[in-house]
Amino acid sequence: MTPPAALSRRLGLRDATVIGLGSMVGAGVFAAFTPAAQAAGNGLLIGLAVAAVVALGNATSTAQLAAVYPVAGGAYVYGRERLGPWWGFIAGWGFVIGKTASCAAMAMTFAAYAAPAGWERPVAILAVLALAGVNLLGITRTALATRILVSIVLVVLAGVVVAGTTSGLPAFSAPLDLVAAGPYGILQSAGLLFFAFAGYARIATLGEEVVDPARTIPRAIVLALGLAVLVYAAVAVAVLGTLGPAATAATTTPLEDVVRAAGWEWAGPVVRLGAAAASLGALLALIAGIGRTTLAMAREGDLPRWLAAVHPRFSVPHRAEIVLALVVCAVVALVDLRGAIGFSSFGVLVYYLVANSAALSQPRIQRRYPRALAVVGAVGCLALVVTLPWQSVVVGAAVLALGIGYRLLSRGRSAPNTGQES
Repeated sequence: MTPPAALSRRLGLRDATVIGLGSMVGAGVFAAFTPAAQAAGNGLLIGLAVAAVVALGNATSTAQLAAVYPVAGGAYVYGRERLGPWWGFIAGWGFVIGKTASCAAMAMTFAAYAAPAGWERPVAILAVLALAGVNLLGITRTALATRILVSIVLVVLAGVVVAGTTSGLPAFSAPLDLVAAGPYGILQSAGLLFFAFAGYARIATLGEEVVDPARTIPRAIVLALGLAVLVYAAVAVAVLGTLGPAATAATTTPLEDVVRAAGWEWAGPVVRLGAAAASLGALLALIAGIGRTTLAMAREGDLPRWLAAVHPRFSVPHRAEIVLALVVCAVVALVDLRGAIGFSSFGVLVYYLVANSAALSQPRIQRRYPRALAVVGAVGCLALVVTLPWQSVVVGAAVLALGIGYRLLSRGRSAPNTGQES
């Protein structure tokens, strides 16, 4: 039997960090504050801190595992190697379905800022197809495009923070009630904001394309997460301090509203440009990460094996990325933004629950971080998933069950021929 084609190691520390940061600063900074404010008001600041702590546990577990298993697939591979094939499948399927919803959310966020009224969904679909085409040209093209987009986004976000602080953050003049929404509302906001922090997984899923992965991947993951937390904290204070929780919950463009409230009318189009760039950067990295996880699952037969093809010239999983683009286009046509964010959080929290469990099973010699961080990550994932909007939990559980049913059927058909069941 011909061994599966391998990907090429072309990414250094800078490119790996930028891809992770691009996934995080675009994955929620323009989209997640509104639903988080709807859930918790000013309490989203606590929710943000909770999400960051859970993300730290997940990130260190992922980094520790990626140093030992530096191949495409992320927690799908870690679950298989440390816990068994079924756990790997649940992690991989959770990642694929959750991040497919993230792709749709990013495409819709891009269209909300960039498209004429009434044309949002067609423009979102065109964005998906265009960026899938960029990914098909190779991982170095993806890294270069992400670097450009992240640079634009960080400049725009700095402008939003400056605008908010120079306006005096008037909404903070009243008493700042952080706990009015109660524990459930705060945890729900944390679950929705977790959607924004999950981009560091993209670095791990690209493990087969990173130079010196045992050293580069852990450093890139921790560095990207640390930078993203600082960015989110600054922007959250600027948004809530300028608009207040009610206005934040009511708008679909909170960052643009901040600069306009500060009297920077000229900056509104600049923020829209930054939002569009952030969304495109996240979408670009998401497509790359999902394609690599799909590749890993197809290699093991957990998804159709024809998806495991690697393009001989561009060294990308081209069939997986083409199928992904078509599925995301369908989701864009059928689902709204809030539903996509909640569903994405469900799938990704399942993925990281398996990753933390896999990290807990590692022997002492493989440990880079205290076991307590993996415990925090696992418990945090469980707590956040049950406080997501119930619709997201129900739909997510149903799609997860469909994947499990597919694996049962496919393994049942193959078992008589191979004499094995995994």
